[in-house]
Amino acid sequence: MHDLIAFFQTNAALVIGNPVAFATFSVLFGSGGFVAGRYFFTERIANLESRITRRDEEIEALKTGSRKKAEEPSLIPIKGTSAIGNDAPALLGKWPDRRQPGKLSSPPRQRRG
Repeated sequence: MHDLIAFFQTNAALVIGNPVAFATFSVLFGSGGFVAGRYFFTERIANLESRITRRDEEIEALKTGSRKKAEEPSLIPIKGTSAIGNDAPALLGKWPDRRQPGKLSSPPRQRRG
């Protein structure tokens, strides 16, 4: 900031001599920077605004004592998640035996000696 003030002090004669050009360039560069900043940070601004509204809704829900989440049913299915008391039959009935009759799973050992 001190450098900017020093720059204006050294170039005050130029600024005072051409105030229209100085104001025009100031408006052009200032608005251009603002537009570029809005363009590059639009997604971040939208995310922050949505977080603020969600936080406000949570605060309001806590103040009134009503909880939306308690009214909604669970999205996790309860039936079939426990091994105890599960009456559903197995999908295949029995795990398949992968061995083929008459074939050994590994080659026989050879005696050396």
